Amino acid sequence: MHHTYRIALLEDNSRQLEKLESYINKIPHVEIVLKSKGSDHFFNEVQAVNPEILIADLDLGNDSMTGMEVAQEIKIPVFFASVNTAEYVEDIENLKRDAEICVDHITKPFSEEQFMKSFKRFLQEVTFFSPPQYVYLDFNKTKKNKIHIDDIVYLCADKMTGSESNNKQIHFINRSPANLIDFSFTKMEEKGLMNSQFVTIHKSFRVNKKYIKCYHPKLESIEISIFDASGKTKCHYLSVSENYQPVIKKSFG
Repeated sequence: MHHTYRIALLEDNSRQLEKLESYINKIPHVEIVLKSKGSDHFFNEVQAVNPEILIADLDLGNDSMTGMEVAQEIKIPVFFASVNTAEYVEDIENLKRDAEICVDHITKPFSEEQFMKSFKRFLQEVTFFSPPQYVYLDFNKTKKNKIHIDDIVYLCADKMTGSESNNKQIHFINRSPANLIDFSFTKMEEKGLMNSQFVTIHKSFRVNKKYIKCYHPKLESIEISIFDASGKTKCHYLSVSENYQPVIKKSFG
């Protein structure tokens, strides 16, 4: 089964935005989840749709940010489509190295055929370097359970909720919680749970960014969705410790 990538478009020119949309709609296994003509609208909407790939113009006209600055902020694979890519070659290389993400570009003007070939090649690179979609985890009674990463909402080391020793609790969006056996937060990436997807909000909590609805500063907590004991999805709140509040507020406030 092929993964369908969620695409965000950032282009200040309406006609170019329409062209990009028409090109992308002809490519299998991708869907456009966000179209923005400026950085303000982009950042107002991006957390709600959680894109996996950004296609951006480098020059956003009178915007307060450039496409490069937006890409540096969001740190997801980015494909630049712009007239002035030569001016940004060093920045593009730095972004690819420092953020450890796939980065490519195509210079305007380009034909549909040129774009399609370049972007499909970029998708192949993203797919090759993407983290696994599934992980194998040991629960209390069963070993090597195949778990889809996007089904995991958060992992918990809070003894008040039942965690003991090096065991953890894992909470899902579509099934009841389970107890993880001999699981360490320091080795999450070795298991396939990447730091780029699971954010630390407290020494006891690692949360899938996909399910963070917002940060409530007065409550000092994030709002998430989880699967409860009655078999329904409900809102739930997790405390954010003081050390992590600035970062969480910036990303989800």
